[in-house]
This record gives sequence, C-alpha cells and structure tokens, in this order.
Amino acid sequence: MVGHVKDVWRYRYFWLSLVKMDLMTRYRKSVLGIGWSLIYPLAMTTVLLVVFGTIMKSSTMDWRKYALSVLSAMTVWEFLRGCMTQGCFSLIRSEAYIRQAPLPFAIYSLRVVLGNAFHLMMSSIVLLVLLLILHPTGLTANAFVAIPGLLLAMVFGWAIATLAGFATAFFHDISHMMEVFAQMMFFLTPIIYSKEQLKEYAWTTEINPFALFIELVREPLVSGAIPGTDVYVSACIFTAAALALAIGTIAWLQKKVIFQL
Repeated sequence: MVGHVKDVWRYRYFWLSLVKMDLMTRYRKSVLGIGWSLIYPLAMTTVLLVVFGTIMKSSTMDWRKYALSVLSAMTVWEFLRGCMTQGCFSLIRSEAYIRQAPLPFAIYSLRVVLGNAFHLMMSSIVLLVLLLILHPTGLTANAFVAIPGLLLAMVFGWAIATLAGFATAFFHDISHMMEVFAQMMFFLTPIIYSKEQLKEYAWTTEINPFALFIELVREPLVSGAIPGTDVYVSACIFTAAALALAIGTIAWLQKKVIFQL
C-alpha cells in the first residue's frame, strides 16, 4: 500500500493534468467558463432565499438560517453524489490509459474526486460569502472545525468512487442503480429538513454516512456549534471501512478488471 501511494504521488502531474482537462472539456466553448461553478450555487441560493424564505415566514426558524442550512447541506451532498455517480465511469472512461501503462488504479477515482472537489471549493466560497451577509454573528472561530469534516468527506468520496468504478466495470447496470440510490438517499438524508424533524425515523440518519458528513460541516458553519464526539467517531468508522474496502478491491481486482473493459 505504501508503494501504491508513492506511485500515485510520483504521477501527480499526470492526474492533475487529467483533472484540468476534465474541467476544460466541461466548460469548453462556454462564455463564462469556470464561472458556471459559481453561478450554480448562486442560482440555487437565490431559489432557496425566495422559495424557502416565503415558506419559512410562518415558521419559528429564521428563513435566512434555514436557507444557509440547506445550502451547506447541498454543498456536501452534491460533492458526495458526484463522487458516487461519476465514479461509476472512472475506469471505463480511462480504458485507454489502463491499456497503455501500468499506472496506479487509485489515480482514476482520484481524478473524479478532485474534479468534484473543485466545485465543492467554489460552492464553499459562495456559502462563506452568504454567511457573512445573511448571518454574520453565526460565523465564529468554530467554523474551522468544518475542515476535518470536509477532509473526511473527500477520503470517503474517493473510496465510494473507487468501489463504484470497479463495480461498474464488471456490471454496467451499477451506474443506473447508483442514480436511483442517490435519489432515494437525498430524501433519507436531512438536507431540506433538520435532523430533529426525523425523530420517528432517527435510525435512517444513524446508519447514513451522508448525514454524518453533512452534520460535520453544517453545524460549525451555520450554528457555530461543534459536532458531538459520537458523530466524529461514526464518520471515522464509515470512512475507515470504505477506505479499507476500496484498497482491498484494488488489490484484488486490478489485474482482472482489464478483461472487463
């Protein structure tokens, strides 16, 4: 494993160029280019402020705080969803590289994660600006506590992207199943509602890793609170389990997957 990590670092210029190429291809011939990475969260925020602001007028929760809560959750969710769904094609789209050179397989899922991490960074910048505008008193020094949560989410994102990539290489219907699964998890994860509103279905959040990562980021940023130790422990357990499974899958199938592409 240590040698595999060293190889990944040795080829850093290669996978960084792949990420750059993906971003350039995505925004090719676009007038605003990468600016669309900022427009998307801004447009989403506008909808939240208008629609949810109107809905929350009759609620005890301040509509500004509610909109920020949903936006912070959506920022983390879109990153994890992107790693999960786009990771399905991480090996298939890299078939030419796999056939030409014995590069570390971790590179191809890392390519997906870093591409989504770029958009995560853009959305986070928009979120921080809106926090300063709409809820400046809520942005405290505890906001830095969200950084470990984001790092854990990135490691978890790489693991699920790797697993999805190998699974899709052997069974192509996995990509369609992931789309359905992501849609189901969106409603089973406290994104557009709070965790307290799911008291009758609390078990869905306790076994839901997406809910854990969202809480690790949303609480320090929006509420200025530090998540409980149990949340960190659960997130670390999920991350370690997914990471071990991804590493084991690479070691087991890296010599066999070429015959499935």
